[in-house]
Amino acid sequence: HTQQTKSMSSSRVWGCALVSVLLFGCTYAFTSMPLAGSPKPALPAAAPRAPAAAATAPSMQGDGAPDRRGALMTGVAALVGGGLSLGKPGPVEAAGEEMVELYVGAGCFWHVQHEVIEAERKILGRKPSEYTAVVGYAGGTKTGKDGKVCYHNLLMDSDYGRMGHTEVVVVKVPKSKVPAFADLLIPRLYVKGIRADPQDRGGEYRSALGLPGGVSSPLLEAFKTAGDVRGMKLVTAKGNEGDTLKDKTVLVYDTQEFPFYPGEVYHQYHDDMVEKYGKEYGALRGAGVERGAFKTTGCPEIGF
Repeated sequence: HTQQTKSMSSSRVWGCALVSVLLFGCTYAFTSMPLAGSPKPALPAAAPRAPAAAATAPSMQGDGAPDRRGALMTGVAALVGGGLSLGKPGPVEAAGEEMVELYVGAGCFWHVQHEVIEAERKILGRKPSEYTAVVGYAGGTKTGKDGKVCYHNLLMDSDYGRMGHTEVVVVKVPKSKVPAFADLLIPRLYVKGIRADPQDRGGEYRSALGLPGGVSSPLLEAFKTAGDVRGMKLVTAKGNEGDTLKDKTVLVYDTQEFPFYPGEVYHQYHDDMVEKYGKEYGALRGAGVERGAFKTTGCPEIGF
């Protein structure tokens, strides 16, 4: 993948434009997503995960995976329908325990954020008002003006792909719970060691793990153990890498050398192109702004 040009014409880029058109009825293919104002979500009852049914089968790429543009175009009827419940919280985390901030990347950050939130709920017993997962960017060696890192945008402002970054989700986890997090996330993000959404391709979607200290972190062993049984390799990251698709490699970044840059508000708590997580999940975006979980970054709150 040539990050700059290929990412701009990717199916996911066109998919995002279509999402904007469908959601807001705009006559243009580019529009702003709301920053806030969504109602605060009520705690829903537990329900099994189940993606909404599409009107017709999504189009396939050469490897048999549904591409995001095809899935969106043929699955319009499912855009607002069914979803995944946030469910009931699991065990409550211990108060006062040392917290670790880490990030993970495995393709599009929309579905990764949902999986991380599921881990927060199941392992830590966090309620929606306590979720810490935020989508954003990491792994590049450059930033734009004023230190910004932005999604693809019409202004060509601080484009993350052009600066070598990949899509990731940051989360705060009690140190003692990191092994449980790894055990839950690795099989959900990687099917037989390969990331779950191979239709998104390019350096912007490479598999990533950010830990304080990188490969020297004592926390790495938990992820290595979960990855070993799936034939995965965790290797030292140098920044600006290309895609890791299908080689079962996860690039391990030192979070001090490769810090996390928060993503735009409209990317937070976003439906995946294939799976729809429901209105209650989407309502967390506005609630997150209100409670200060994330805010505008200075990047354009519009995207392709």
